[in-house]
Amino acid sequence: MRSPALRHALTHLIAPLLMCLGMGLAYMGAFVTPEPHQLPVAVVGGAPEAKALAGAVQDSAGDKLDVRTVDTRAEAVDLLKSRAITGAYVPDAKSPELVVATASSDMGALAVQRVFTPLAAEQGLPLKVTDAVPPVADDPSGQGLFFLLIAVSIGSYASVAAIGAAGGALPMRIRALLTLGVSAVVGGIGALLAGPVFHLAHHGLAGVFGMAWLYSAGILFIGLGLHTFLKRWTTLTMMVLFVMLNFTSSGGLFRPELQNGFFGTLHSFWNGAGFVEGARGLLYFGGDGLARNITTLAAWLLAGLALTALAAVHERGREGAPTVAAEPRTEVREDAGEEAGAEAEEEAEETVGV
Repeated sequence: MRSPALRHALTHLIAPLLMCLGMGLAYMGAFVTPEPHQLPVAVVGGAPEAKALAGAVQDSAGDKLDVRTVDTRAEAVDLLKSRAITGAYVPDAKSPELVVATASSDMGALAVQRVFTPLAAEQGLPLKVTDAVPPVADDPSGQGLFFLLIAVSIGSYASVAAIGAAGGALPMRIRALLTLGVSAVVGGIGALLAGPVFHLAHHGLAGVFGMAWLYSAGILFIGLGLHTFLKRWTTLTMMVLFVMLNFTSSGGLFRPELQNGFFGTLHSFWNGAGFVEGARGLLYFGGDGLARNITTLAAWLLAGLALTALAAVHERGREGAPTVAAEPRTEVREDAGEEAGAEAEEEAEETVGV
């Protein structure tokens, strides 16, 4: 190709086109066709009739449902509050009831309603739906935590470009301290949005701030470490890790039982799921699963710290490498400074939100 400017432009189109493809595959693959997969539900009753009903529902649904029986309604509610099941059907000759917990998953509650409403209709009776754990009135769909995840994620990965590229002349220890401070600010913004602004958190706001800080710090330190090796391709990599794979597997819109095995598996260890499920557990379920989700966030932060340390060692080795004579070295440094400035500007332009 004869025109360097055209070649430069075409090269820089690769990243956004890959983002387009990746976002389409990730979002549409995760959200377009939600189907139950081993969705855990219960039928209440210790009599043989309840066990027979549970068996009939399981045979009809196949691997879409995981049906169990429990003896009492109170036991079913306990399972809902520990998020072990998505819904519980209470058979009754006059008023059958479905107990759900929409704070765990509004879409999951709708899915079990579609399963059990026809059973009540066969008896010619309306199905009474009881919400054992409703979300707060300020977040009726229970999806506010997902949008909070998006805000904190974008604030985190977009800051990587500024710290890594624009701050590239700073020593790694300074960039690391800056990263720690930025993650605290992002966590604070997240807590501000969750509390005083949109009232998603009616209690436990300090815990939400702590998890948001931990989550943001993990993303920022991973990005800081990656930038040393990937340069302007860091933005695309961060988009893959913390948007394409992260938002889709977080459980914020669809829990893993309504997704295919790929995203369901990611949900078990990805950091976005750790934040969303941790915040849900704190705000609605008495801290259920909180320790496990904090451990997930801490593991991602440790991975980021390890990557940053590796990048620091690499940079020190590069600085200690043999260089050319004094005059040419000055020219190289000037050219490198101009190139770094252009690279920082290009990377900042390529940083996009979702």
